Amino acid sequence: MIYLVEDDDSIRKLVSYALKSQGFEVCGFALPHLFREALARQMPELVLLDIMLPEENGISILKSLRQDPQTASLPIIMLTAKNTEYDRVEGLDAGADDYISKPFGMMELIARIRAVLRRREAGPAGRAGESSPSDLRFGILSVSPLRHEVLVNDRQIPLTYKEFLLLQLLMENRDRVMTREVLLDRVWGLGAERENRTLDVHIRTLRQKLGEAGAYIQTVRGVGYRFCGGEP
Repeated sequence: MIYLVEDDDSIRKLVSYALKSQGFEVCGFALPHLFREALARQMPELVLLDIMLPEENGISILKSLRQDPQTASLPIIMLTAKNTEYDRVEGLDAGADDYISKPFGMMELIARIRAVLRRREAGPAGRAGESSPSDLRFGILSVSPLRHEVLVNDRQIPLTYKEFLLLQLLMENRDRVMTREVLLDRVWGLGAERENRTLDVHIRTLRQKLGEAGAYIQTVRGVGYRFCGGEP
């Protein structure tokens, strides 16, 4: 199930029709409070969220969803007429998994949705169908891919879906330098199509949320990032 929060009736109907024609189940909402009521009844697989909305703007909704442990990892794609770098970075900083500017093509939107859902099913290394990964422990940091749980000094840290995938991928490749291209491809699945700031914004917010454990993620200038944790 995909939830679409869009107050423009024509856009909401068009997007809903396009997604349903591709086999997706869709529920559209013109008002944020209707979306929140539905969310309390049923958790979707993904949310398409407009920024300019009545009652409450999309960034505010996004932040509240990321602060709630039940929706912290829910994939969210922002749909917005705003198209400046500042607006894109603001949305990514707030925890958006992707950002599509209006007007957008339906095939591009569908491709982005499928990429997000495919990555969610496969995990950061694209290993769909393999056995569940073991818990990862380094120093004060513990990550459980099965429970989607991150602990620092035994305190739970809520992460967005993309932040979690980044951390898991880096920890699984401890002491190895992961290039920007590899990280973008394995986490976003779109490689060079992503804006240059996407990865950096997610790494920055990930470090902030991890606190002192954020120091385990090291920048390798001009190449990418590396996880150098304490003793497991």
